[in-house]
Amino acid sequence: MQVAQSLAANVVSHVLAGKNLTVALDESFRQNQEITPQQRAVTQDLSYGTLRFYGELRALLNELLETPLQDQYLRCLLLVAIYQINHDQAALHTIVDQAVNAAIKARKSWAKGLVNGVLRNYLRQREALQQKITADETARYSYPQWWINKLKKQYPEDWEAILMAGNQHPPMTLRVNQRKTNIIDYSNLLSQLGIEAQVLDAQALILQKPTSVERIPSFATGEVSVQDFGAHQAAKLLDIKDGMHVLDACCAPGGKTGHILELATVNLLAIDSDQIRLQRTQSNLTRLGLQAELKVGDAAVPDTWWDGTPFDRILADVPCTASGIVRRHVDIKWLRREADIASFSKQQAQILPALWRLLAKGGKLLYVTCSIFNEENQVQIDRFLEKHADAKQLPLDFASSQSATTQQNVDASETHLSEHNIKSHHGQLFPCAQHDGFFYALLQKI
Repeated sequence: MQVAQSLAANVVSHVLAGKNLTVALDESFRQNQEITPQQRAVTQDLSYGTLRFYGELRALLNELLETPLQDQYLRCLLLVAIYQINHDQAALHTIVDQAVNAAIKARKSWAKGLVNGVLRNYLRQREALQQKITADETARYSYPQWWINKLKKQYPEDWEAILMAGNQHPPMTLRVNQRKTNIIDYSNLLSQLGIEAQVLDAQALILQKPTSVERIPSFATGEVSVQDFGAHQAAKLLDIKDGMHVLDACCAPGGKTGHILELATVNLLAIDSDQIRLQRTQSNLTRLGLQAELKVGDAAVPDTWWDGTPFDRILADVPCTASGIVRRHVDIKWLRREADIASFSKQQAQILPALWRLLAKGGKLLYVTCSIFNEENQVQIDRFLEKHADAKQLPLDFASSQSATTQQNVDASETHLSEHNIKSHHGQLFPCAQHDGFFYALLQKI
């Protein structure tokens, strides 16, 4: 435990200094290749957990310290240990003892009394301190105050549920590749292997217990992909049919690209501005046994890659704050700034009209973000519609699109499918037990 505590403290320290969590973890593991797979897993769990509840942990630590602690490593070590006390199942005395040893191991033996005293003091005052910090919304919800305020204003009835959902562990959902198998056969395979799962629609099921990709049956042979059920809606809402000319803009890492090709035989061009991420798209398509034309290109500057042939369908999965997927990327809450929303909104406002002129008359463009902030979503669409008389926004019906496909393929009694599987509000999907937060707007050129 001591090794994982120490590594997690360093990772959290780097993230709070501005580094992406995935990058910080990768760097830590490269520098400590001697650690065991279990230590890697625990380090990752502690890093994610500490950042998920950082607002709460920071407030508790501030109450426990008489003066601010300048040593960032020790501060983060204490945050990690307090997270364990609150959320881990390890013995409390072990957590404290191992944190003290981690301080000594880090050549900070002078601080062992501090670490021991702070943590044991917390154990004595735990309930009182938890009660004391509840008045602080940043501590109670573990989000920046500006984030909380914005959701209160934009979703007066749902803001608290959105915040709470974002602090849960994310579900693991699999998308069945219907070109290789079907939901019934794959569900039976999981059942035979003792893996419990719930069918969500004709292609998606959610695992009762998340597992590593390596342990997912038939993943390597392309029979299934890991895809959140919210993201799973994109290819279906795009209303694609065989023979269409389709553009997947900002396609990497290729989850939606693969789904489009699983649903219909189309002429698909997929672009992304990042060559490395585009390689991941190709890797995913190869695993699935699918093909598309891939190009490096900026969605906001189509003249550098477009051949002039109009598209029947365009998927515009635009860059955004990713505020709807914070339970998967817990560092986003603490790395994002409110000013970032305006920056992303500006980028989206450049991409949308640039792609619009590539759409054939009568064609449809699906605008997608993984954000829950209105400025990036319906506000963006309303501004676009004001400037484009040839565009109209079409209604979305998530429930009917699910049930229609499911009734044809799976006995409804086995799916437990209902309209409540998708938590939506005018195209805005709220994060919940079944899916992350996404926004969808389907536009047609008239």
